[in-house]
Amino acid sequence: MALFKRSTPGKAGEWYYCIKHGKVEEGPECPAKNRLGPYATEAEAARAIETVHRKNEEWDNDPRWGDAPRRDGEGTSD
Repeated sequence: MALFKRSTPGKAGEWYYCIKHGKVEEGPECPAKNRLGPYATEAEAARAIETVHRKNEEWDNDPRWGDAPRRDGEGTSD
């Protein structure tokens, strides 16, 4: 008999996007290092990559966070 059970963190009804497999999953199936989420709906999880790109663009262009060069190389003095 095992002393410790491996339980899956998270709850049914929570949706994740696995960046390794490029798929939406209900409840965490893949390791946390490969997941985005949790999201409230399957549709939100399916748009996870779009959401990440949009938020990165917003943060890159936020004047309050202008202390580092942008990811696209603009604004560098090289």
